[in-house]
Amino acid sequence: MQTLFILNDPPYGTERSYNALRLAGALAKREDTDVRVFLMGDAASCAKRGQVVPQGYYNLNRMLQVVTLRQVPVGVCGTCMDARGITDAELVDGARRSTLDELAQWTTWAGKVVVF
Repeated sequence: MQTLFILNDPPYGTERSYNALRLAGALAKREDTDVRVFLMGDAASCAKRGQVVPQGYYNLNRMLQVVTLRQVPVGVCGTCMDARGITDAELVDGARRSTLDELAQWTTWAGKVVVF
């Protein structure tokens, strides 16, 4: 199964992005599933390197890196990055600047699209 996750919410303040990455990571472990993740809107901040959170609190930066270590492509909306002052150099390893055109391609590729 080919599954695309589209995240819109910020890394903190809600648990939507946290839960999306948990599910994407669980699916990425399965041999029969191909996963892609696209971050847009406030979710672009999930891919910002160097996040520091209180002891015992989840870290979306680390969670995203776990997903990318499973060879999951992670695209970050370039327009959304620019609006939030996030540069390419500030993205975690494995995440990269992307476009709405690529999101359109990924959407037609996917058998399932999950939006958080």
